[in-house]
Amino acid sequence: MIFTYDGTFSGLLSAIFEAYRLKAEVTDIVAEDRYQQQLFAAATYVDTQPEHAARVMAGLKKRSGNDRIVELLRHVYLTEQPEVERLILYFVQRQMAVHGLDISKDAGDERIRRILRLKQQMGREVHRMHAFVRFQQTADGMYVSLVNPDFNCLPLIGDHFAARYPAMEWLIYDTGRHYGLYWNSSTKRAEFITLDAQQDCRLRSLSADVLEAGETDYQELWQTYFRAVDIPERKNLKLHLQHVPKRYWKYLTEKI
Repeated sequence: MIFTYDGTFSGLLSAIFEAYRLKAEVTDIVAEDRYQQQLFAAATYVDTQPEHAARVMAGLKKRSGNDRIVELLRHVYLTEQPEVERLILYFVQRQMAVHGLDISKDAGDERIRRILRLKQQMGREVHRMHAFVRFQQTADGMYVSLVNPDFNCLPLIGDHFAARYPAMEWLIYDTGRHYGLYWNSSTKRAEFITLDAQQDCRLRSLSADVLEAGETDYQELWQTYFRAVDIPERKNLKLHLQHVPKRYWKYLTEKI
C-alpha cells in the first residue's frame, strides 16, 4: 500500500499509526502534494490525527528508553530530503520491534547511519542560521531577516532568537519556502506566517523605501568596520568558504 498525508510531521506519524492499525504492508508514504499517480497502485490518504501521532511518539520513547528520539526524527523530517518518509517509517518499524534498545545507536545499519547524517547536517544548518541571520529595520519598526537555508530549519531556530531578542518585533523569512517566523514582542509569542504574492515580492527586495531611514547608514558603518579589521595578507578563502559558504553571502550585510 501507498499512503499520502498532508505534509506535516504529525501527519506522517498518523500515517505510520494507520499502517500499524490496519496491519498493512506499506511500501511508501508520500506527501499529497508530491504524489504522482502510478499505473498499478492507488494511494490512500490518511487524515492527520494528533492523538495517533502522540501514541507513536510515546511508543518510540518507551521502546527506546530515549526521550529525545522523536526530536531526532523531527529534525530528519525537516531536511525534506527525497524518501525521508521511507527512512522514518523504517526507523519506527525497527524501533517498535524491540524493547529497551535504542536502535539509533546501531551504526551497522546503513539506513540508520543515513538518518544520523541528516540529523548532523540539520544541526550544522541550524548553527549557521544562528550565526548568519542579519536583521534590517523596516519603516514600521519591525526587524526583518531574509534567509534561504538548504533545510526547513525555521521551526528549530525560534527559541534561540526569542531568547536573544525578546524586546524586538522581528520576522525571519524563508524566501525559498515562502513563509516566515514572526515574533510579537508584546505577546511574547512566535508564529509562522505566509504572505500573498505582492507582499512576498515586496519583502524580498527590502529596498530603501521599505527600510527605516537610518538603516542604510548602519549597514555602511558595519561594512566599514569589516573593511577596517580585514587583513588582506592573511586571507584564506578556502577556509573562509568552509565556515561561510557562498550561498549565504547575499544575505550578509558585510558581504553586500
